[in-house]
Amino acid sequence: MISLSSPIEQISFDNHTFFLKRDDLLHPDFSGNKARKLYYFLQNDFPDITKIVSYGSAQSNAMYSLSVLAKMRGWGFEYYVEHVAKYLKDNPHGNYKAALENGMQISVGVAPSGYPKEVLFIEEGGRQKEAEFGIKTLANEIIDWQKENNIKELNIFLPSGTGTTALYLQKSLFTIHYSLFTRVYTTPCVGDSAYLKKQFLELEKDEKYHPSILTLEKKYHFGKLYRENYKIWLKLQQQTGVEFDLLYDPLGWRTLLAYPVILSKPTLYIHQGGVLGNESMLPRYRRKYPSISE
Repeated sequence: MISLSSPIEQISFDNHTFFLKRDDLLHPDFSGNKARKLYYFLQNDFPDITKIVSYGSAQSNAMYSLSVLAKMRGWGFEYYVEHVAKYLKDNPHGNYKAALENGMQISVGVAPSGYPKEVLFIEEGGRQKEAEFGIKTLANEIIDWQKENNIKELNIFLPSGTGTTALYLQKSLFTIHYSLFTRVYTTPCVGDSAYLKKQFLELEKDEKYHPSILTLEKKYHFGKLYRENYKIWLKLQQQTGVEFDLLYDPLGWRTLLAYPVILSKPTLYIHQGGVLGNESMLPRYRRKYPSISE
């Protein structure tokens, strides 16, 4: 099975110094937060399980990682989506193509409820309590790094979909190494602040463990293309030499830079992987904004 440990690098961007947690380098098939969220299912035995069932979008990072987990375990994998675009059906690429190659069975419709014990049902994006198991390892790595580098005050930032990683990271940091000087901040990339808060509450009722939510004034729709997001993604690659995800990270970095008070302390940005999805996003951006040079 895989071992979770990723380096922390120092980078400069937009005249600021940041620390970057390179969870994108964890594993070629289980990079970023998916490696952390699914770690419980990689490290434990499930003799009765024969199939995974989950749901989400047709280019989901979680979908791909679950297809790898099922393949490694010799399980079936059934995945439900609201729809699959005709272009994607006719020209499979990115996470969709890779998951199909791993044996995924895709169905259009709503995932049924109620499964026998042979079926492992995974919520969209890996949003479930078992994710805490792997995210604790992330918290421990950060705590160890802080101690080694004598960093007592630290702000941590990561963009959120379901908010599972941000939530369990804040909770783990609070319970493992109680400190009021290490704080997790996040921004909603799917839905708004109210949606993200609801996701937090479904997993953890005690709000003292919840991360702080930051937003921009403009509302962004998940998966839609925005010039400013493409421009900062290109700028990040040019200045840091690191490829970031095109769905979450542009909004994440733009939000972080809009809050200079966060940057007044050492700031750690968590790279959660997901760059396989760029295979489908980047051509869309190039077609929509041909005048923006790379």
